[in-house]
Amino acid sequence: MEALPELYAIFQGEVATVTEYGAFIKIPGCRKQGLVHKTHMSACRVDKPSEIVDVGDKVWVKLIGKEMKDDKLKLSLSMKVVNQGTGKDLDPNNVSLDQDERKKRMFRDYTSQKITLEAVLNTVCKKCGCKGHFAKECFVQPGGTKYSLIPEEEEEEVAAAGHERDKKTSLADDSSKKRKK
Repeated sequence: MEALPELYAIFQGEVATVTEYGAFIKIPGCRKQGLVHKTHMSACRVDKPSEIVDVGDKVWVKLIGKEMKDDKLKLSLSMKVVNQGTGKDLDPNNVSLDQDERKKRMFRDYTSQKITLEAVLNTVCKKCGCKGHFAKECFVQPGGTKYSLIPEEEEEEVAAAGHERDKKTSLADDSSKKRKK
């Protein structure tokens, strides 16, 4: 097996081919090539990689990824984190590479989930005394009509069941009072 450079190693390679999505770089000391995607060619936006590099150019690159796909080793390279004049590492702690990786991650879609703002719904306005809003958001004028939240169906059912239970206990209390006399 050929000796491949370590991950995050910097070396100078030769441009083998240029495509619309990047450039393939020959890795010195082995027959492998790595891809510098056009997003990793420069800190600025690159539309055409052929405007940045030509076949046969010597460029400084940093090995930023190794991936086995379909029994082939794919190497990802970056030119933007290496000074092209001196070969000095411009991102020694790989901070910008981590930021680029975080940008690529897919975010979960939370739009279908119901959001309840119980902290606000359970508050009582100090201005009008109604539930569901703060005094600074109150639209009631002094002495005007009071508005409150409409209870949801579940809350109505629970309140109705509780009201019936209260009636039964009060009737039982009344009958027990009569017996004591």
